[in-house]
Amino acid sequence: MKIFVGNLPYQANERQLQEWFSGNGFTAQSVDIVIDRLSGQPRGFGFVEIQEDLAVRCVLACNGQDFLGRTLVINNADRLAEGRLTHRRVLAGING
Repeated sequence: MKIFVGNLPYQANERQLQEWFSGNGFTAQSVDIVIDRLSGQPRGFGFVEIQEDLAVRCVLACNGQDFLGRTLVINNADRLAEGRLTHRRVLAGING
């Protein structure tokens, strides 16, 4: 399951984030820090793939924890996408 990780320090790299999750008892199957296309700099958020049956526990355990001096915001990425889609539908006047 894909997990959104926000409020990442700009100097963080994927290896550090993967090690941080491991240190908290969760194996990240993949880590992707989002990079701005124009500047080539990190945008301060990313996505981590976690084993499906551990994802909810990971979000609950890791959200609000410190990573390199910043408090992480961690959510289920699928739920964030659903919320955005619903919000866009409301703005567009689409039911369903």
